[in-house]
Amino acid sequence: MSIAIIDYGSGNLHSAAKAFQHQADPMGLDVVVTSDPHALKTASHIVLPGVGAFGDCIAGLRKLDGMIEAMEDAVIKGGKPFFGICVGMQMMLKRGLEHGEHAGLGWIEGEVVKIESRVQSSESSELKIPHMGWNELTLVQPQHPLFKGVADEEHAYFVHSYHARCEAQHVLATVDYGGAINACIGRDNLVGTQFHPEKSHRLGLQLITNFLQM
Repeated sequence: MSIAIIDYGSGNLHSAAKAFQHQADPMGLDVVVTSDPHALKTASHIVLPGVGAFGDCIAGLRKLDGMIEAMEDAVIKGGKPFFGICVGMQMMLKRGLEHGEHAGLGWIEGEVVKIESRVQSSESSELKIPHMGWNELTLVQPQHPLFKGVADEEHAYFVHSYHARCEAQHVLATVDYGGAINACIGRDNLVGTQFHPEKSHRLGLQLITNFLQM
């Protein structure tokens, strides 16, 4: 079996592939970075990374002939585990409002909006945007299989100016950045993280292992 990491020109594939391969090796799984929709048929797990603007990323994904249809067949109809990372997570939603309005995959009802400039509760200075660096997770659904061996307040690495808004039932974890921001969302066989697991050290590797066991 193999893990397919979809390559649509968004960048950051090397570090993501390296982290997934590190955790996949003990399980006897291969990691394939691919822009071929046919590769999704034989993959056991599918990963959609993302770096950059929502509109650019979804446009790059749509340029891969047959890829979105193959993703729908494998993930929505076939039930294969899916992991969206950063903008890859954002594209799971219905629309993104970064530099205009852009239709997403629509797998989870919701939208991607800019982080509001908010004053920190304990300081007079405004929070910096983008939200960049380490921050603590609050597990909203700690029983979710993605969080096996993960405790509240573990640190994850974020780099983003936009965030996902969706129904509470789909929120798996949040992060406090002048208020709660959705850090992890999901439903059924779908999970997504706003943070980068491949840059989040122990936490990230644990999440990847848990995903591969889904």
